[in-house]
Amino acid sequence: CLTKVELSISCTDLLDKDVGSKSDPLCVLLQSSGKDNWTELARTERLKNSSSPSFSQRLRVDYHFETVQNLKLGVYDIDNSSADLGDDDYLGGVELTLGQIVSSKTLTRPLQLKKGKPAGKGSITITAEEVKDNRAIQLEFEAKNLDKKDTFGKSDPFLEIFKKGDDGKWQLVHRTEVVKNNLSPTWKKFSVPLQTFCSSDVDRPLKVDCSDYDSDGTHDLIGSFTTNVSELQKAAVSFDCIHPEKQKKKKSYKNSGVVSVKSCQLLTQFSFLDYVMGGCQINFTVAIDFTGSNGDPRSPNSLHYMSPDGLNQYLSALWSVGHVVQDYDTDKLFPAFGFGAKLPPDFQANHEFALNFNPTNPYCKGIEGIVEAYRMVMPQLRLSGPTNFSPIINHVASIAAQAAQSNSASQYFVLLILTDGEITDFDQTRDAIVRASRLPLSVIIVGVGPADFKAMELLDGDDGVLRSTVGEAVARDIVQFVPFRQFKDAPQAALAKSVLAEVPNQLVSYFKMRGLDPPKPATAAPK
Repeated sequence: CLTKVELSISCTDLLDKDVGSKSDPLCVLLQSSGKDNWTELARTERLKNSSSPSFSQRLRVDYHFETVQNLKLGVYDIDNSSADLGDDDYLGGVELTLGQIVSSKTLTRPLQLKKGKPAGKGSITITAEEVKDNRAIQLEFEAKNLDKKDTFGKSDPFLEIFKKGDDGKWQLVHRTEVVKNNLSPTWKKFSVPLQTFCSSDVDRPLKVDCSDYDSDGTHDLIGSFTTNVSELQKAAVSFDCIHPEKQKKKKSYKNSGVVSVKSCQLLTQFSFLDYVMGGCQINFTVAIDFTGSNGDPRSPNSLHYMSPDGLNQYLSALWSVGHVVQDYDTDKLFPAFGFGAKLPPDFQANHEFALNFNPTNPYCKGIEGIVEAYRMVMPQLRLSGPTNFSPIINHVASIAAQAAQSNSASQYFVLLILTDGEITDFDQTRDAIVRASRLPLSVIIVGVGPADFKAMELLDGDDGVLRSTVGEAVARDIVQFVPFRQFKDAPQAALAKSVLAEVPNQLVSYFKMRGLDPPKPATAAPK
């Protein structure tokens, strides 16, 4: 999910470093490349004599939802012509993540000279905007009296649409389906992003070829015409399909058929960032598997065994994924549950319990809060069974269903299930997922330990459509499964990247299915 984000920067009350005049500030954007290394991405222009500058030069950065992108903005007083900032006065900076910026849309922070040392009263305001054309063109074509190309039967026509590239060559942007044996066909309505279709330029030349399909790939051209989007938008426009060879041969040649535009519309196609920056909250819930198949937590072979550094596979997976998602959740309160354990005092098997043992308030503060609750309850539980997923999926689905009744794109839910994968209620889980596919919910399953996870892969419908026990298909793919062992020795961020890669499209597909536009952002109050 690669998008570009444009940041505009303004500051107030910068320190004055110049004797007798105000500073001459410039702002630099750096991205962390690991440890203490920072790479410069862009810088603004330098403004003369300004302690409260608004920079006009926007800073562009590639945005990836599935990774935490640590950024640093530094403001410098520039008193010479060298590009090197080492010899310029530092007026303060701020470190934050791109996720924090896009989920707030506008963010104001105090400038610091170094950690814990404020740069006077100086502050910086960052506003994010997505760079793109989010329109699509939706077209429906029909034709009349096309030439018959087949010896037996009529033609099998299809259309190919090309745009003129900057190099003058024609680039294919869309091919319709083939309508069999028909000289006056209507093709199905289709939509193409406007950027793809005509490079967002409504006057860019387009060429349309109408051809007769042959299964051996030697399609015969029936005829062509040229146009552009602004012409296609005119009401009931039609074009003569011209075959150049025929036109040369016959003086009386008129056309090889007529192609007309039945409908043409420019639509807005919203992206993940449109929703997040429009105020959609992503609510993150965690469920942890405490079934007996994990092994006795006191034994080093157990998946729940705490190594001397206080970690295990469950906690590593939680840290990795949670750190990305938490930037998109304003209150940072995450409901966390366990399943498959016997709890004190009566030690009855429980398929869905609050990790903090507080059923009326299962919220943990931040990822740290979940980790803390996990470490607290671990010694008090008895691992049990069976491994039932459906109760926790149904629980989060019921909350998502309530949110869906608001008929606005204001909330989306992500359920992270950490499990050793020995699932018992496979059929009920299938049914729960099919029901949940009509709700604002994505389910991420991270498989911990050495099991074969065949069942998990079936739930992640990538290689076929998941169906309920009565044969109903999922409305959209909402499950993403990843085995933790593939990432055991990879950097921490790699797991999050793989697990969260599908969430942006899942969120967009849900709101699109419901026909819901992003909430209109209220004028952003400074945070």
